[in-house]
Amino acid sequence: MEYDERLALFRQTRLNPFNRGDEEDGPQGGKTPPQHEARSELFSGTRTHSSDRTMDLGLAEDHFSRPMGSFVASDIEQLKLAIEECKKLILELPEHSERQKDTVVKLIHLRLKLQELKDPEEDEPNLRILLEHRFSKEKSKSVKQTCDKCSTIIWGLIQTWYTCTGCYYRCHSKCMNMITKPCVRSKVSHQSEYELSICPEIGLDRQDYRCAECRTPISLRGVPSEARQCDYTGQYYCSTCHWNDTAIVPARVIHNWEFEPRKVCRSSMRYLALMIPRPVLKLKEINPLLFNFVEELVEIRKLRQDILLMKPYFITCKEAMEARLLLQLQDRQHFVENDDMYSLQDLIDISSGRLSCSLTEIHTTFAKHIKLDCERCQAKGFVCELCKEGDILFPFDSHTSVCHECSAVFHRDCYYDNSTTCPRCARMTERKGPPDVTGSCTFSRVVLYSVKTV
Repeated sequence: MEYDERLALFRQTRLNPFNRGDEEDGPQGGKTPPQHEARSELFSGTRTHSSDRTMDLGLAEDHFSRPMGSFVASDIEQLKLAIEECKKLILELPEHSERQKDTVVKLIHLRLKLQELKDPEEDEPNLRILLEHRFSKEKSKSVKQTCDKCSTIIWGLIQTWYTCTGCYYRCHSKCMNMITKPCVRSKVSHQSEYELSICPEIGLDRQDYRCAECRTPISLRGVPSEARQCDYTGQYYCSTCHWNDTAIVPARVIHNWEFEPRKVCRSSMRYLALMIPRPVLKLKEINPLLFNFVEELVEIRKLRQDILLMKPYFITCKEAMEARLLLQLQDRQHFVENDDMYSLQDLIDISSGRLSCSLTEIHTTFAKHIKLDCERCQAKGFVCELCKEGDILFPFDSHTSVCHECSAVFHRDCYYDNSTTCPRCARMTERKGPPDVTGSCTFSRVVLYSVKTV
């Protein structure tokens, strides 16, 4: 007996596991419906024997499935026909009916089986290195992503896909050998700076009417491909390299204090995303006039200067080191290193007001430790040597002034009203004078005097 005849005979005596109606009239009811009756219930109208076999493929469990090999091509064609039949049946059945829902489930299984035949599962390595990308095999099956190479959806349930751990470039396993874009993180490591000109356009003619990245022919008319401009680089890209993603452009922030997201190409979007926390903007050199028009910048600069003056207290304080107070600024490490470097994220948070609130709270916590909670830090305060009155002074107090030469602290009014030199600077200059003939006695008096006065 031929294989197809034996398979048809077997299926005539078996129930379709997806058909609920057959289960109700199954062996428990005392009768087994013929195969052609099950077909008439599933599909309206009359079907030929070949059409019945086409629809049955994948709808019932196939215990006599043929081995993969020379039959793969024919099975794919039959599955495609079965999928089309299922689509037609879904449209014919009443909406939201049980039979329509069951048919949709069958359609899903048919498509999954078709995809398995097109892309057979292979053992893929968990880590692959290509063009400085470090691709890691993804385990998630339910997250919907888009391939950055072919711009199609990644079906994680049935397709293998990878993500670069450096720039988060995502692609199918089958698309990896076609990648021509190097990892953006390498550019960030070697060239950590922004383009500070606003949309530096050079024109399509300078690009030879080709995409600036993949060199695909483009034009503003959309033939053969639409030309899309990146607001960060000013160059034109094709629709595969430019998905109309938006990002805040640093040049517009620095020169115009403008934070409206602009359309950028894919590579620029990844570069800006990796650069956004890096403190590479020295505002007082790039645009010093910005401090005259943005009051929030002046406030943040004063808070940062105060924190730098508090840092020596914490470094020499055991309690502060145990409490790890400086770790409150671990997300903005440059705040405890200098007061003139900013990241793009800093400027965004300044504009929204988030940075001012958080930094003021940290500033209050630091000042409370030095002035109230810690006796060691309090002992490092200063007394105004000009008026010798008032409370203990600290260099970060708002009503004080600090000598630029010796770092002594005075009341601001006393410091500017006094026309003489700084008393501490005068003592230090006197100590550096020629040694006294009396020798050690004079030295002892000087040391004693300095202990009493400093």
